[in-house]
Amino acid sequence: MPALSQRPPQNATPRAYSPGAALAVLSVGTLMIILDGTIVTVALPSIQRDLDFSPSSLAWVVNAYLIAFGGLLLLSGRLGDLFGRRRILVGGLAAFTGASLLCGIANSAGLLIAARFVQGAAGAMVSAVSLGMVIALYSEPRGRARAMGVYSFVQSAGGTLGLLAGGILTQALNWHWIFIVNLPIGAAAAVLSVRLLPDDRPATTGRRGPGARRVDASGAALVTAALMLGVYTIVKTADRGWTSGATAGGGALSLVLLAAFLLRQQRAAQPLLPLRVFRSRNVTGANIVLMLMIAGAFGFQFMTSLYLQRVLGYDPLKIGLALAPVGLVIGVMSLVLSARLGARFGPRTVLLPSLLLFGAGFLLLARAPSAHASYATDLLPALLVFGASFGLAMPALMTLGMSDATPADSGLISGVFNTAQQIGGALGLAVLATLAATRTAHRTAAGAALPDALTSGYHLAFVIAAGLLGTAALLAAVLLRPGRPAAAVTGGSAGTGGESEAGTAGEADGVSEPGTVSETGGVSGSSASPGSRPAPGPTDRTASV
Repeated sequence: MPALSQRPPQNATPRAYSPGAALAVLSVGTLMIILDGTIVTVALPSIQRDLDFSPSSLAWVVNAYLIAFGGLLLLSGRLGDLFGRRRILVGGLAAFTGASLLCGIANSAGLLIAARFVQGAAGAMVSAVSLGMVIALYSEPRGRARAMGVYSFVQSAGGTLGLLAGGILTQALNWHWIFIVNLPIGAAAAVLSVRLLPDDRPATTGRRGPGARRVDASGAALVTAALMLGVYTIVKTADRGWTSGATAGGGALSLVLLAAFLLRQQRAAQPLLPLRVFRSRNVTGANIVLMLMIAGAFGFQFMTSLYLQRVLGYDPLKIGLALAPVGLVIGVMSLVLSARLGARFGPRTVLLPSLLLFGAGFLLLARAPSAHASYATDLLPALLVFGASFGLAMPALMTLGMSDATPADSGLISGVFNTAQQIGGALGLAVLATLAATRTAHRTAAGAALPDALTSGYHLAFVIAAGLLGTAALLAAVLLRPGRPAAAVTGGSAGTGGESEAGTAGEADGVSEPGTVSETGGVSGSSASPGSRPAPGPTDRTASV
């Protein structure tokens, strides 16, 4: 693994960086990416009218983004480790801003879809390296726990905020503004990233230098093709069905490409994805649990939005306002309580009851009536439970999933973590949407009124999602190692080399993680212990549910 560069420019004193300011910049860039995944969904009807999209091609405004985003996360994370995470981040922000301009001025369906693909690729670059950079900024356990709370709040609340912002901009102005609003934000984030984030480019001295920065091109092509094809196959199940030949063929080819990639990684001298990272129980276990949890989380957002829209008759703005309490409670939990509870009891102890509480929220929603529903009594209690459980679970899971990451691997493991979110969300959403649509069709054929049939389908999806969360809690209890509370960690102040639960994993590769953030990059101390898929919103699969 390449060592982090420790060579400041000649005749120059390394600049000191503020971790708080750097975290703020990373949060703004990440929020922009998350918002763009959902903000577009409420504007789809307006886009269809203005650009004369056919019903079948309209879904590609969402799918083009998702396929590029999911397919390039892993590669982007590894490129960040090899060539510098700040470099990949700034490049991604610049490309995302330029693609947003093209989306905003698009006057044809083809141009908008192409620009959305570029947006997805650029979003993957930003998302894949951001978490790894947050890890490098904080070596002290309590500070890292607070940073994980901020980062997880941005990721989880961004989807709800996107629905609200999309409704406001589309109704007050027009759909072009949901993209144009990214221009000043993206430009400012790119400039501030150069000024406020440490340069973490790896050193290239010695005989290992050039080899350490060589990219496994064959592996990159295989994994990118496998992930893109896999995401494409999943998102097309709404049209093709799960038993169609196209779905079976696409899924089989995706698995063959993935198997070829893994075989390549075993034999490559400079693998894109060193398989040794999965020897860590926390890395492997956290990603499995994450996939199940995110499958339920996107099922909640999607199915609840459809219930509000198709059964209760809410418009897009009202849907955003109805779901706003979820984001508010997530903010309180992730920003205020998660770090304190994790510091006192350890992240695994916080995670397990949070997953069970999350599942209980789905069971509450499964009781929502099909007529004369009261928001205050039938919906709000479940929404508050969702916000509280997710706001506690996500920071704890991030901390566990990144606990064994070394500075040389943090971008890669961040990319894996974000890829697990993408695959889990896409797969869970497709399965739940299919089950809900099938139940609705059966009830309609049996003579049930449409609101009753729709509600019955959503109830089934909520019960299945509760089962996913229960399974996630069981696997978390079995697979994840208990992390020591931050209060039990000795030498935890920044720059003193305090030991985290990962021990000195970073030193195993001959890489130490610097403690004061400086121009030479990183934070000194032990190895680090501590990523969204944008969710399709209520309008992109309405016809199938």
